[in-house]
Amino acid sequence: MFKKLLLSPWTAIITLLICAYIRLSDPGFVESVRLRYFDTLITSQEPVQNNIHTINIDDPALNEIGSWPVPRSYYADLIADLYGNRNAGLVVLNVLMPESAEGDNELAEIMETFPVILTSVPSQWSKNTPKKPGAVILNPDYMNTIINYPGIIANTPELEQRAYGVGIASTLPEIDGVTRRIPLISAVGENLYPSVALEILRSAAGDTTFQVKLFELGVEKMRIPAFDTIPTDQLGRIWIDWSQKSTSHSLTNLPDDFGGGVVIIGPTAAGTNQPIATALGGSWPHELQSAVVGTMFNGVNIERYDWADGAELIALVGLGFLAILISYWTYGFVPVVAVVGGMYYAAQYYYAEQRLLFDITAIIFALVLTYIHAYTVKFLKEFYQKQQIKRQFGTYISKELVAELQKHPEKMQLGGDTREMTFLFCDIRGFTPISEQYKTDPQGLTKLINKFLTPMTNIIMGHKGTIDKYMGDCIMAFWNAPLEVNGHEQKAVLAAQDMVNGVRRLNEELSKDNLLPINIGIGINTGACVVGNMGSDQRFDYSVLGDAVNLGSRLEGQSKSYGVITVIGEETARSVTEVQLVELDLIAVKGKDVPVRIFTPVTSATDKELKKHKEYLKAYRQREWAQAKRVAGGNKLAFGGELEKYYELMSERITDLEKSDINDLETWDGVYRATTK
Repeated sequence: MFKKLLLSPWTAIITLLICAYIRLSDPGFVESVRLRYFDTLITSQEPVQNNIHTINIDDPALNEIGSWPVPRSYYADLIADLYGNRNAGLVVLNVLMPESAEGDNELAEIMETFPVILTSVPSQWSKNTPKKPGAVILNPDYMNTIINYPGIIANTPELEQRAYGVGIASTLPEIDGVTRRIPLISAVGENLYPSVALEILRSAAGDTTFQVKLFELGVEKMRIPAFDTIPTDQLGRIWIDWSQKSTSHSLTNLPDDFGGGVVIIGPTAAGTNQPIATALGGSWPHELQSAVVGTMFNGVNIERYDWADGAELIALVGLGFLAILISYWTYGFVPVVAVVGGMYYAAQYYYAEQRLLFDITAIIFALVLTYIHAYTVKFLKEFYQKQQIKRQFGTYISKELVAELQKHPEKMQLGGDTREMTFLFCDIRGFTPISEQYKTDPQGLTKLINKFLTPMTNIIMGHKGTIDKYMGDCIMAFWNAPLEVNGHEQKAVLAAQDMVNGVRRLNEELSKDNLLPINIGIGINTGACVVGNMGSDQRFDYSVLGDAVNLGSRLEGQSKSYGVITVIGEETARSVTEVQLVELDLIAVKGKDVPVRIFTPVTSATDKELKKHKEYLKAYRQREWAQAKRVAGGNKLAFGGELEKYYELMSERITDLEKSDINDLETWDGVYRATTK
């Protein structure tokens, strides 16, 4: 009972529930995987080029300027140049200047002339007096629900108050330390301060304020009057769309025209700044700001609905149960792969079309793990059943039949069914002189036969054939049972070709040992027969029975009479397309009155050779003996010489026919009636 319980696919429910609990509790590693999947979605989109520029105060620039920090007078000249000569639309100086320095007056004067956005940073303490933010707050009692900092470090009063706007340069990394979302607002005391990106948007719009509506869970709405509502989460964060691209410039190589775009200046020289971990890797702070500004300028609204976690948990459980049911109905991972593929493309579609983030990682993990559990249990259960059948029947039933019985135990009764099949008989010619080599070494003869039968068996089975039996040096095989085989006629002929090549390789080995070569004859036929378990209640064998089987055996016996290795029946030849076949004769084998056309495969054949061969057969069947001999002699070396022996034997037959009284009979029908097997 316990074993039966363990082998039930429904035990996979335990795995499913464990996966559901892990997703519900959402530990750090699950959240980290989810966020990295979101990274792949967000960074997979085609880039969008914006009229936003970043200027890097890089190492070549510092070499030119000569010092760090950069003199305030240099910033003043740079700002005047950007506005006066290079058509900048709005300049953002992403450099904190909390201490007074030489050149402050020059920079302050320039900032009174041209609009400049400065940055401040949140801190555990405050320094300098920050510029009063133009914030309109609805429900300020809920200020504690958003991001709060103890203090703020502002620029020197002279610069802070002359700035067109000041934004907080802050990040809020995720659990893995990567910045994916930026808070647009932060609270310090009773004041609400905008981020750099929000301040740029406000300044570009020419508005004096931004508006925030709070509620008991955080931010409900946020807007700048000139723009639509800015969708954020309850902490006031937006996802960064990394497809929003800016143009980067070195301070030493500025373009002549910025096209009225936003220009953000920031340091990148060694030791002046630290890159921020983002979905794209390390990014400089002003590059991060440019991506956020592009996200907001283009109204990109990357959202993850509040109900997404619950919906994903329900999908995890539902698809997990589906996986268990699928394990009952099917084998293989195709259905699960199809479901996983569907989820993947659905998630890609919803992000690409609607910028919605749905997490499929936990669902896929649970689905695959649950299915593997259920499938493995099902596999083990069936494996134990198959092993039981093998223990019962494997010692006296062929392994092909054992495999069939393992799949269909109901077939263990006697009897069979009628099926169209192809049969192959292979026999060693001239076995007597070969066996004489081993008259003092019968074990050596056994080894030789095994050395012959092993590769022949492998070839037949490699072409999806079934070995029916070995009869001394003879092999009997068939196709299309116990399992159906598409194109079984073709596979049998291809197997025969490979067997001929296999014997050729074997003879090369035998010649090195000064042993006689092995020559074989092969007969192939196709037809209806009865296939199944035949025998007695005490002992039975899986085999075939029918006239088509007997004809296949007779055709093998005629291979020597026609000087070829392989003789193929008419029914088989009808379905062969990959091998060139040549008609040999119209023969009624011994014991049969109905004639059958027989064929043999050739390696190569030209249209001229085939045409000549047809002329030969026509002359032969019309008793034009001299013409037939003449054509046969001229076509002897055709087909690469493979039918040379055939033409010789047929010419000898014609000579015998010429001497017989067949020429006086009106009943000659072109059929050769064999008198031997």
